[in-house]
Amino acid sequence: MLNYFLKLKNFDRNFRIFAPLSLALMFIFLGFGAIAVVNSPIDYQQGNAVKIMYLHVPCAWLALMIYCLLALFNLAGFIWKNPFFYIIAKAIAKIGCLFTLITLLTGSIWGKPIWGTWWVFDPRLTSMLILFFLYVGYLVLLVSFEDQSKGEKISAVISIIGFINIPIIKFSVEYWNSLHQKASIIRTKGIAIDPTMLKPLMIMSAMFFCYFIFLSLILVKNSLMLKKLNKKY
Repeated sequence: MLNYFLKLKNFDRNFRIFAPLSLALMFIFLGFGAIAVVNSPIDYQQGNAVKIMYLHVPCAWLALMIYCLLALFNLAGFIWKNPFFYIIAKAIAKIGCLFTLITLLTGSIWGKPIWGTWWVFDPRLTSMLILFFLYVGYLVLLVSFEDQSKGEKISAVISIIGFINIPIIKFSVEYWNSLHQKASIIRTKGIAIDPTMLKPLMIMSAMFFCYFIFLSLILVKNSLMLKKLNKKY
């Protein structure tokens, strides 16, 4: 089944189905998510600043997930020499870069009233900043060579090597002294977040995931159209 979705010849059909579906679901989740966020409780220590979490956390999750997919698609492109995988990788890298930037900015906005500073070179923050540079470096390398295939291969190697940063981000709050709070959901001891906060967080995460799917399809579609135009002219 996965093989069907990853074949170039099936993309147009998949686009016609999943682009409008993901867009519709995104707006549905956005509506329910907005209501849930407004009705979510104020934290006794953080006040209203806690609600930044509903933007910050989903973007952070997606930034990590997308980088894993980026490395996977580039590895697959190397192994099977399928240019479609590189097109997908380039598309999702742009979105991953955006989500990482939002994560860093919202973290800084939250950090100012809670920590008293916009930025500290904390293990979690620093490793997320490195992730942002990995995304940017990957995208810059893609367009730095006249031979596009060479740029794709070199940037693919960088993205695969950079994957080592993902577990560093995940475990940075566990094994180093960090100001950043430890995991509250994905942890061995079970979920530690209150259900009244978990519900809006999950809804907003679903909304951002649908946005990721929709935007990925749009960017891949645009890349394929540009390739056709370049071949034509």
